[in-house]
Amino acid sequence: MNSKKRVLGRGLSAILSSPETDITSKDISGDFVAGAIAEINIERIDANPFQPRDIFEEEALKELADSIAEQGIIQPVTVRKLGYDRYQLITGERRLRAAIMAGLEKVPAYIRVANDQQMLELALVENIQRQDLNPLAVAISFQRLIEECKLTQEQLSDRVGKSRSNVANHIRLLKLPVEIQIALRDNKISMGHARAMINVSEPQIQIDILNKILAEGLSVRQVEEIVRKLSDKTSNPVKPSKQVQPEKLIILKNTLLQRLSTPVKIKMNNKGKGQIVIEFNDEQELERIAGLLNK
Repeated sequence: MNSKKRVLGRGLSAILSSPETDITSKDISGDFVAGAIAEINIERIDANPFQPRDIFEEEALKELADSIAEQGIIQPVTVRKLGYDRYQLITGERRLRAAIMAGLEKVPAYIRVANDQQMLELALVENIQRQDLNPLAVAISFQRLIEECKLTQEQLSDRVGKSRSNVANHIRLLKLPVEIQIALRDNKISMGHARAMINVSEPQIQIDILNKILAEGLSVRQVEEIVRKLSDKTSNPVKPSKQVQPEKLIILKNTLLQRLSTPVKIKMNNKGKGQIVIEFNDEQELERIAGLLNK
């Protein structure tokens, strides 16, 4: 097992084995006590109100149900004891649903004691560690852990076995316009696309890029190039071009140039005020130009 997997294991197991959530010495009336692993009647297990996952792929669930019907549940679900023979699911809702589909009456369960905040944290951490989880769903779970479980990004990083940069990059996705978040949720764009668009400051431009991705099927590299060019334009703004002179001024300037045989400059502002500059190289040329003007 590589180091990353070991870190993930410690993140979840640290919560599951915490003295605050594993009170095996307390007996709550019923057939089983906290700390036991036992076969529990499914009818005695209530749903987890803190479950962040609300969509379960029907086909994959059916495959798991077929496997459970043939081989049983290999990994127990985790429940907390509520009272006399009543339990509440902490983790393993997919396994529990598949067991119900398979027609099982009982499931193996690890029984523990946990308060509401610990329930939420356990459910969110398990949800984050799923392989198929959408980046936006991960970001929402990260944000809930920070806000509702009062964790810092550093503490969250330790809990879930992810780097701080990974946590920060996911949370930044929640700052994107809702149109982009929906596209990410629906797997129309990848996290790479979304991360590239985060670096664009204008929401409308972000949405314009999204529409271009959807219309033209742009790769992440192409989107990064678009964003880079936008960044270059912002840091090196194009200098405004010189004001174009009205046609009548151009004609007049050319006429004077022909009559005087010397360069002439004409400047005029929006109010019609300006000046004419006639160039000369020496006193003799000045007298020549003056003679032409006198005529």
